[in-house]
Amino acid sequence: MMAGASTFGTVFVAGSGFMGSAIAFLVASKTSASVQIFDISDAQLAKAEATIEKFGKTSVEKGFLTVDQFIDAKKRIHATKSEQLAAHSDLVIEAIAEDLDLKKDLFKRLDNICKKEAIFASNTSSLSITSLAAATKRSSQFIGMHFFSPAHVMKLVELIPGCDTSAETLEKVKTFGEELGKTLICSKDFPGFITTRLGLVLINEAAFALMEGLSTAKEIDTGMVLGYNHPMGPLALADFIGLDICLHILETLQEGFGDPKYRPCPIIKQLVSAGHLGKKTGKGFYDYGG
Repeated sequence: MMAGASTFGTVFVAGSGFMGSAIAFLVASKTSASVQIFDISDAQLAKAEATIEKFGKTSVEKGFLTVDQFIDAKKRIHATKSEQLAAHSDLVIEAIAEDLDLKKDLFKRLDNICKKEAIFASNTSSLSITSLAAATKRSSQFIGMHFFSPAHVMKLVELIPGCDTSAETLEKVKTFGEELGKTLICSKDFPGFITTRLGLVLINEAAFALMEGLSTAKEIDTGMVLGYNHPMGPLALADFIGLDICLHILETLQEGFGDPKYRPCPIIKQLVSAGHLGKKTGKGFYDYGG
C-alpha cells in the first residue's frame, strides 16, 4: 500500500536541517505529494538525505512503514539548491533558523517565484505570522504550521492564522495536517502561540529555581517527570531544544508582551555566553561529555 492522497500535489520544504528533513520525510511517507527539500549547502543536503534514510529505516524496523512504502517515499523526495524549483509547488513549508529577517527575506524571494495560488506556511515556534506574511503579496494564503521535533513522530501540529489568513487557507492546511496523521490545535497570532509560550515559561521558572538553589537540576526535572508525568524535565528539555534558542524565544516573548514575567533567567544568559548551549555542544544544564 502506497501513501494516501494529498491536498497538495507538490510541497517545497525550505530548510534541510533536522526539522526540515523530518517534515520532508513525514509528507512523503504519509501522502502522495512530491517533496522538494531546499538548502543552500551541498553538505547540509547530503546530511539531510542521510537523516531521511535513518528515519525510514527506523520506521520500517518499528513497523510504521513497509520497505515498499519507504522506497516509494524516497522516490518522491528531491534535494535541491535551487529556489526556482518552488515555482510549481502548491505548498511551501519554511523550516530555517528562527530569525525574523532571514525568514522574511526567504519568503519575499519565494513570493516572486511561486505561483499565485500557492500557500506559504512557516514552522516558526514564536515569531509573528502576520509580520512574516507582510513580506509577501499573499498574506491571505499565509499560515503558521508549527511542527514538533521529531516531526514524523510527534502527534501535534499547532496552526496559527495571521491577521489576514483566509478561512479557505486554514481549512486546506487543516485537511493536510489530518492527512499527515496529526492532531491539530489552533492559536491566535500572539508571541509564542500556545505551546512555546507555556513551555518556555516553565523552562525559565525551572532555571530561576535552580539559580536560587531550590534544588538540583536533576531533582527539579524529576519532580516534573514523576509529579506531572512530563516525558522529560524542563531543564533537560531546554538542553534538547538549545539554550540559545530558548533565550531567543524568551527575549521574543518579553519584547512582544512587554511583561517582565518573561525576562530570561540570568543563568540561561550565562550559559549561552559561555557557549554551553545544551546537547548540541555537550554541555548546558547537564554535562553530556561533549
